[in-house]
Amino acid sequence: MNHSPELSTARWRSSSYSNSNGGECIEISDDFPGVVPVRDSKNAAGPAIVVEASAWGAFVSSLK
Repeated sequence: MNHSPELSTARWRSSSYSNSNGGECIEISDDFPGVVPVRDSKNAAGPAIVVEASAWGAFVSSLK
């Protein structure tokens, strides 16, 4: 991907497997067609990476 989407209005969610005390977790946003922004839940103001949706899908499938 050549550019990153504007993420200031992204609605972030964490995995249903995450615990509520801020452990090792990532958050993703479903707001952007074709890409999946990913960030560290412990550093919400920090950087996010943006991966193509097909690559994210393959990654998640490989974990199952």
